[in-house]
Amino acid sequence: MSPSIFSFPNKIIFGVGTINTLAEQLSTFSPHKVLLVTDTGIRQVGLANEVTQRLEAARIDYAIFEGVHGNPVEEDVSEGVAIFQLEGCDFVIGMGGGSPLDVAKLICLKATHPLPLAEYEILNGGLEKISSRLPSMLAIPTAAGTGSEVGRGAVVTIKSLDRKALVFSPHLLPKTAIVDPGLTVGLPKALTAATGMDALTHNLESYLSTVYHPICDAIAFAGIKLVAQNLRRAVEDGGDLQARGAMMMAAMMGAIAFQKELGVTHSLAHPLSTVAGVHHGLANAILLPHAMVFNREAAADRLKDIAAAFGVNIHPLSPEEGAQAAIDQVTQLCQDIGIPSRLREVNVTAEMIPHLARQAMADGCHLTNPRACTEGDMINLYQQAI
Repeated sequence: MSPSIFSFPNKIIFGVGTINTLAEQLSTFSPHKVLLVTDTGIRQVGLANEVTQRLEAARIDYAIFEGVHGNPVEEDVSEGVAIFQLEGCDFVIGMGGGSPLDVAKLICLKATHPLPLAEYEILNGGLEKISSRLPSMLAIPTAAGTGSEVGRGAVVTIKSLDRKALVFSPHLLPKTAIVDPGLTVGLPKALTAATGMDALTHNLESYLSTVYHPICDAIAFAGIKLVAQNLRRAVEDGGDLQARGAMMMAAMMGAIAFQKELGVTHSLAHPLSTVAGVHHGLANAILLPHAMVFNREAAADRLKDIAAAFGVNIHPLSPEEGAQAAIDQVTQLCQDIGIPSRLREVNVTAEMIPHLARQAMADGCHLTNPRACTEGDMINLYQQAI
């Protein structure tokens, strides 16, 4: 067996009310001035006040950048860097879903790294170009989806590449994450469902990934169980803090697990954000059952395990029957939480498919899918889902 390198994440402050530890956590870094990176939705519902009021009480100066798009673009990063430098900031807090957290990471990167952002993409050798010379960052998620608060990567649409790109480095990992389920209570049902399915897709695709990482396999399997047991409850009752907390844990577990990479669902989903403006978690949710069918023969044993994580008695089932049970469970979960069943319901048209398929093939996530993918496979999967 060839040597393997395993690494695990940052300091996590988890639990209801942990936002109250913000000043204590910041005291470790003694920031001169903080840039709070968020989006207009977080500002409008008042969640940003949870941070700014505590900064003011601790007499910590701050500036705010709220110009993050739902599907982040390169300009979000450059605008945030301009404010970071103009305001003389030396520390970043990212608050929100995966988009503000990812942009916050990239603001830290570009504050000290002068090359164009495309030069830092993982497929362009970016990992070797990123040094440890970055401002420190603290992450505060307000949704249970990407798990970006414990992730080493950031996804953004880069204009010169005309697609979503992954920038990855251990140096992008936030130093600390404050994960407070109470901050997710106001998330609407549709967003709770879409972000929750994003967490499931991370765990599930990581478990199916061809990369050898049994530690992450165990984490991914447990993350799938948490989603199976709690996502319906979190959607039905936004005030269910136990379910909300379990989903935030599942999201972190998915982000930790996918250091063993992902699969074809993500390669298909990423272009849907750039080409059709589909929310990433929603795109994953619609495509996941189709990708599982595509992988059924190549990963029957592992899909059967996933059925067990959903509570299915797999012992009398063959691998093929167990794999189908997993597909059925995920399909039923999507139906129960109101996920649209077809891409056409989110304004994706057949005319988009050739362009989507080319972008999907350029996305590196499918390289660790249990079944090798061609551009024809991508076209067929989009057609099946539309």
